[in-house]
Amino acid sequence: MTAAINAPQALHLPVMLDEVLTALNVQSGGIYVDGTFGRGGHSAAILARLGTEGRLIALDRDPSAVAEARCRFAHDARFTMVHSAFSALRAALEPLGVWGKVNGLLLDLGVSSPQLDEAERGFSFMRDGPLDMRMDPSCGESAAEVLAHIDEAQLADILWRLGEERFSRQIARAVVAARSETPITRTGQLAELISKVVFKREPGKHPATRSFQALRLWVNQELAELEAVLPQAHEALAIGGRLAVISFHSLEDRIVKQFLRGEQAPELPPEIPMMVEQPPAQWRTLGRAGKASATEVSQNPRSRSAVLRVAERLL
Repeated sequence: MTAAINAPQALHLPVMLDEVLTALNVQSGGIYVDGTFGRGGHSAAILARLGTEGRLIALDRDPSAVAEARCRFAHDARFTMVHSAFSALRAALEPLGVWGKVNGLLLDLGVSSPQLDEAERGFSFMRDGPLDMRMDPSCGESAAEVLAHIDEAQLADILWRLGEERFSRQIARAVVAARSETPITRTGQLAELISKVVFKREPGKHPATRSFQALRLWVNQELAELEAVLPQAHEALAIGGRLAVISFHSLEDRIVKQFLRGEQAPELPPEIPMMVEQPPAQWRTLGRAGKASATEVSQNPRSRSAVLRVAERLL
């Protein structure tokens, strides 16, 4: 990784960059897909390893990321940007003639640092702004719109399941009571409300951390998006092509792990023959789940919870 690649990423460091490049086994003439362009850190590094015959296709549902990509790589004929959620992988790739030919696919899940840093996007409780949280602000309901009508029991369930928030019922009750008097439309407003309810604080964590995470996952249907793309990933890849997924939440990682395990034949002792009707394995996992190094975590705290899983298409 050269300084030239690093320099533009001063404000947004791509997580586990070297590990991702190794996992994808980038070849100069290969076809690669960055399913989550973000601010282009991984894409820039992949492009740096491609030759003139190589190709990189990036997807993102955030219009700001799309605009950044088209500006930054406008003159690179090897690069194609598609405004799309990765759950529509087939629809994005088939018109480009690369379906079933991709050599490497990267999914870097979760929210990007620029999204967290821009108050008007409404992802962060650290900066007051409109309570939006949509990765694509042009579609779907914002977090404020969800909170305006959601049932108390459903909200408590979302906070518990997606945020593992122990005070989920108390927070849901407080939200319903507060909205009857004043609409909850600002991140600061919601964070303050939660802070008054969560009386037992986790060391080093803001009381609203788990609730904001849960709402973001729900608003963007991130787990459903992940479940939708994984089967498509197998079809998109060429035989021998690699899938690399970086997750930041145990729920995401569990979905990836269970999918890859479900697509593989069970491990049997050598003396036990495989049954005729046993379906052949479709994936080969490459190594154990990877974590960011201590050095990277010290330079980029966001990488602390990152888990990288890599698999290769067999059939």
